[in-house]
Formats: sequence, C-alpha cells, structure tokens
Amino acid sequence: MPRLAAASLAGTAIEFYDFFVYGTAAALVLGSLFFPTFSPVAGTLAAFGTFGAGFVARPLGSVLFGHLGDRHGRRPVLVGSLLLTGASTVAVGCVPAYGTIGVAAPALLLLLRFLQGLGLGGEWGGAVLLTAEHAPARRRGLWSSFPQMGPPLGFVLANGSVLVLSVTLSEAQFARWGWRVPFWAAGILAVAGLWLRSSLPESPRFLEIDVHARLPFAELVRRHWRLVLLTGGALAVGYAVFYAVTTWSLAYATERLGLSRTVVLGCVMAAVVVKGACTPLVALLGDRFGRRPLCLAGCAATALWMFPMVMLLATGAPPLMFLGFLGALLAFIAMFAVISAYLPELYEPRVRCTGAAVGYNLGGVLGGALTPIVATALAERGGRVPWGVGAYLTGIALLSLGCFALLPETRPVAVAAVEPAA
Repeated sequence: MPRLAAASLAGTAIEFYDFFVYGTAAALVLGSLFFPTFSPVAGTLAAFGTFGAGFVARPLGSVLFGHLGDRHGRRPVLVGSLLLTGASTVAVGCVPAYGTIGVAAPALLLLLRFLQGLGLGGEWGGAVLLTAEHAPARRRGLWSSFPQMGPPLGFVLANGSVLVLSVTLSEAQFARWGWRVPFWAAGILAVAGLWLRSSLPESPRFLEIDVHARLPFAELVRRHWRLVLLTGGALAVGYAVFYAVTTWSLAYATERLGLSRTVVLGCVMAAVVVKGACTPLVALLGDRFGRRPLCLAGCAATALWMFPMVMLLATGAPPLMFLGFLGALLAFIAMFAVISAYLPELYEPRVRCTGAAVGYNLGGVLGGALTPIVATALAERGGRVPWGVGAYLTGIALLSLGCFALLPETRPVAVAAVEPAA
C-alpha cells in the first residue's frame, strides 16, 4: 500500500502541476500575450475562457479513459493520461504569442488546453481506483487520500516555479520567456511519473470482474444517471472554492488591488500547504465517522465562510488574505479528503472507473470552469469588496449541500454499488 499510494500521489501531483501552471499563467500573463487587442479585464476574461476549456474536456476524458479502465484495467489509464497531459503542457510553452502568429496563437492555446483537460479527466479515476481497490475497507479513506494530496503538491510545484521566476527575472523577461519555463519542465516530470507507474500491479477488484461492461458509459447513463448528476452537483463547490482562491483571487489582487504577485502567490501557497498537510488527518476522520457527515460539514462551512473570505481578501493585508484563503481551503478539504474513497464506493466495479471519473469531472465543469470568469465579471461591477463573488460561491455551496444530502453513506460497506436514497 505505501508503494501504491506514493506512486498515485506522485502521478496526480505531476498531472495537476500541468493543469495548475496554466491557471497561474492565465491569471498573470496570457491575457496580454495572447489577447493584446482586448482591454486588460477583457484579456483576463479571454484567458480564463481558455482555462475553462480544460474543464469542459475533463468529462470527455473521463468517458474515454473510463472506458479503457473499465474494459482493460486501471493501469493503462495511468500511463495514457500522463502522456497526453504532459505532452500538451510542454506544447503550451512552445506556442508563439499573438504578435508572432496572430489569431493562430489563441487557437492553439485553446486546443492544447482542451487536450490537457482530456488527459486529466482520465488521471483522477485511474489513480484513485488503483489505490482504493487495493486498500483494506476500514482504512480505505486514509489510503485513498494520498492521490488527493497530489493536487496541492502539484499546485505548490507550479506556483513555486512561477514565484521563483517572478523574483529572479525582470517583468520583461518573465513576459517574454520566463512564464514558459514551468511548462517545459512538465516534460521532465512526465518522464519521472511514467517511470514510477511502470511497475504498479493491476487492481484486484478489476481482476475479479467476471463480465466487463461492453459500453461502460452507456450502462452508466442507463442505470446510474441520477447518481452521476448528484455527485457532479455535490463536488461543484469544491472546484468553485479552490479556483476562486488559487486563480481568480490572484488576478483580482494583482490587477484590482495592485499587490505584488509574489506576495499573493505566497499567501495562496501557504494556505495550500496547510490544506495538503491536513488531508490524511481528515481522511482518518472519514474512516471513523463516515464520508457523508464530513462532506455536509464542509459544504456548510463553505457557505458560512465565503463572505468573510472576500472581505479579508479586499483588505490587501497578507496575514488577513492568508486567513481568508486558509478558512476556505480547510472547508474544501473536509469534503475532498474523503471523496477519493466515497466516489468509488458509490459505483459498482464494472462501471466504477467511468462513473467515479465522470462524476468527479462533471463537478469540475459545474464549479471550476466558470468560476474565474463569473468571479472576474462580478468583481468588476462591484466596489472594493467583491460581495457578488461571495454570494455566487455561497449559492454553489448550498446547491452542493443539497446534493450531498441526497447521497447515501457508504462506510464501512466494502466497495459495492449503492444508489442514492429516494
């Protein structure tokens, strides 16, 4: 289990590094480089639009790689998704700016971001299932939480590299070539991830399946459509909060408040580090008290914290901004530390890779794709304190709370098919 958990953590960290480095670049430089004919706000909105394309692609990736995982095993998913995401990320770093190739530049950016999302859509399901289906039932939450520590580690790697480059390069150097370096580094990380995953054993649950689903997605839609919609709606709040903190707030604080990107990145990264460290502790609570109670508590805490968070952000004071970010991310991890055990337990083994991945990535579309765009537009029309953003995030939290309330508890039931209560 330690070897499996470490390999899953490393792989998800690398793939989410690829995904997050784009979000940071979109908040800081892509608007001016690829949409120079737009106003600064419109350029940021356009960059966030290409950012959202990755989320649109993620459910498609979960269907594609989920089919592979349910038909041929979890291991091939881990290799294929890592190759696709890594290659498309390196390619983003090679795309010339608008001033060199004109409208082809944003078009290529959009295509590569779509391919990034396609690869990441398959990554989560394969990594989580390989760990969850090997883990003992009473400690499934703990072992399954290791892949969930990959996203914060990937975020720290991505933003840490941008932070170092911001400090060591001039503004002109960073805009000309410095922002590309983290994208090129993704190639080295992808090779390391492939080496780590090359010797992983196949999931015992997959090997026990007598008759594999011929068309997993079709079976999922026919038999489990309600469950998919509920899990997607339930997870929307986590994506909305995470990308409001890590992407939108970065653009807001640097453009509207005039703060240094180094200061804002430092505040966000510190909060993400604490969140990552708390993940296994919260997962242990999920093994002891159940998945659903923690998810409900996390949604409720999010709904209560969003207005204080935007108020603390608007102060522009680093300690207060850190406090606002930390409260939001701790509410987030109360849900997402146990999701990697909860989602696989909700779906039967023959469609589990597709079901868990589609539900997880549908939440990304509902909560992550639009949040930076909507939040930017709402903040632009408001005063110094973006109350509209707080209201938007609170509304998503209440929606997710309702969806979690309709889902059943699964602990300590062994991995099996369960449907939401009527």
